[in-house]
Amino acid sequence: MVPARLASPLAALRAWGSACPGTCEVCRQWCQGGLCARCIAQFAAPVPRCGHCGLRLGLPAPACARCQRERPPFDHTVCAVDYAFPWDRLIGAFKFNARAELAGALAGRLLQAVHRAEVPRPELVLPIPLATRRLAQRGYNQAWELARPVAAALGVAADATLLTRPLDTGQQAELDRSERLLNLRTAFMVDPARRATVQGLRVALVDDVMTTGATVREASAALRRAGAASVQVWALARTPEA
Repeated sequence: MVPARLASPLAALRAWGSACPGTCEVCRQWCQGGLCARCIAQFAAPVPRCGHCGLRLGLPAPACARCQRERPPFDHTVCAVDYAFPWDRLIGAFKFNARAELAGALAGRLLQAVHRAEVPRPELVLPIPLATRRLAQRGYNQAWELARPVAAALGVAADATLLTRPLDTGQQAELDRSERLLNLRTAFMVDPARRATVQGLRVALVDDVMTTGATVREASAALRRAGAASVQVWALARTPEA
């Protein structure tokens, strides 16, 4: 049942999407929660992944060859699915077409992946922030819409404003890895007035899609500079290596 009093129209839309029966977003069969069990089993089955960068592996292993040579500046990565059909379409609708009601179904996939992963439980969950202009255009931060229900289900604190993005670095989608790193350099910072909040804590960073890892790399570096004890990345989808 949808609660009578909700914090905002967006919260009402999320609750409506997760609580009301309807059709599966993939196969259009009747279900509740936006995705049917059959499509989840078919398209979100767990696969071996690198524990550091989240890339799919052919066989179970702690890390891919690249991460064995050079580990990223975060401790673990948890990814739910590959950024491929049907998740690319669903994430695109959620992110760019104001389909906020998809947040519950997509966050459910991430929560399952976190439960399966053998990673230390964080003490704080943070979304990758959007620049102010982008947030105003979109109306919500899709990473926060994923982070909040996952953190709540795990009983972990979550904060949407501690990690900030004071620079508008523009779209990343058309850039390669080196261009993304250059574009994102100094893009993130922990709120100077609240740096003590993160010191000594285990932090999980949440994003919708991890492509080259440049964004989470720079955000992790900002958290490390602020004194975070460890940083892990939780990404709903991972772009497969070309």
